Amino acid sequence: MPVQTLSRVLVATTLAVLTTMPIAARAQDVPGDFTEIVADLSPTVVAVATKRPVDMPRSPRDFFPDPFADPRSPQEPQQEGQALGSGFIISEEGHIVTNNHVIQDATEIEILMFDGSSMPAELIGTDPSTDLAVLKIEPPEDIAVAEWGNSDELQPGAWTIAIGSPFGLGGTVTVGVLSARSRDISSGLYEGFLQTDASINRGNSGGPLFNAAGKVIGVNTAIFSPSGANIGIGFAVPSSTAQRVVAELMETGQVERGFIGVSLQPVTDAMARALGLTDAQGAIIAEVEPGSPADTAGLDAGDVVLEVDGEGVEDPRDLAQTIAELDPGTEVTLTLRRNDENVEVAITLAAREAPETEAETSEPGEQDEGRMGVAVTELPELVRRELGLESGQGIMVQRVTPGSPAAEAGVQDGDVILEAGGDLMQAAGDLASAWEDAREQERPILLRIARGDNRIFLAVETAVEEREPEE
Repeated sequence: MPVQTLSRVLVATTLAVLTTMPIAARAQDVPGDFTEIVADLSPTVVAVATKRPVDMPRSPRDFFPDPFADPRSPQEPQQEGQALGSGFIISEEGHIVTNNHVIQDATEIEILMFDGSSMPAELIGTDPSTDLAVLKIEPPEDIAVAEWGNSDELQPGAWTIAIGSPFGLGGTVTVGVLSARSRDISSGLYEGFLQTDASINRGNSGGPLFNAAGKVIGVNTAIFSPSGANIGIGFAVPSSTAQRVVAELMETGQVERGFIGVSLQPVTDAMARALGLTDAQGAIIAEVEPGSPADTAGLDAGDVVLEVDGEGVEDPRDLAQTIAELDPGTEVTLTLRRNDENVEVAITLAAREAPETEAETSEPGEQDEGRMGVAVTELPELVRRELGLESGQGIMVQRVTPGSPAAEAGVQDGDVILEAGGDLMQAAGDLASAWEDAREQERPILLRIARGDNRIFLAVETAVEEREPEE
């Protein structure tokens, strides 16, 4: 066959293949520019201005108390500060989506519209676990509304458009591509963030990330930057998560999540071998909360959760997310590794208490949140053997309260406390006793900790200011 004829056949064949390929498999259409898209989208984006109390630098005279001052008055001088973020309108009734950290502790919230007008906003609900919040304004007659897109369909390399108010510059448009999906940035319970190189800076928080079709596929939440300014690595909560959370906040003002009542640890390679597992997957139960659904269903420390309703569990975070996304009252079947065999257990989920409620009640083995700030549990025997510890030695840190004395001293989730105040730790009550002894002696408590293969000492301050209960 002549070369020219062969070339024509190849071209015709290629065109035929391209025209019969599914749209999702073709290269994304590249617009000449984004003018029309931005013109349509910009009116749906708002700036969110808040006022909140901030601590003021203390002057030398602040250290000399006024003998006539009210002793109940605040000790730290405060004034009202301002912060600015972004958001977008999601309903004709005036609902606005933004980040929880944008409006957290705000005493006033004002919305700055695209046309320059401003109006107060009402807080409808927040979800700190996903860093999302919903506000509401009195909607103008010509309100523009953004539409949700499907973040699950977006693949790396697709166009992304961010519109927001970085550094207070409202209506700023930046364009880039989706750099990656399912990023874990260690920010709360929920991960799977979208990563984009569209410029995102301070003030973009809470703003929308659009696809080339003008649909919201993410809520801009965080950046990775040593300087705090854009270096091409920004993160957004995917719409697959945000749309569900926002709908629930609009309806009830809060998000209910399933709860089974266990503390979890990842399965290490050594644990997998000890348990007869082929892979280091699943989540091992370190502790079962008394009276919880897990307790009622007969789950026990040392059980390894491998599947939920037949779907594999990668690690503790995967299991926590799977359970939390289910409604309270849902019955699920857990596949467990127990005594060298797999068993199935049915369990009915309860409702997870709100963080405010959890903070008011102490869990087993937990120090008062206003004091040391750790929740501890007995050390599973498998972990003890892996660390080379003697029987009964050590207690594990389940959770460290942010801002607590333990957190400030450098105690971390997963640390194993071997000694406290020179005494061996074998149970949660041992730590409570050592803490009280150090408090009475008015000196820090010295902890000896096993962290991986290392043994370190940390000193936790015990001179914690007692707080009066709030009205």
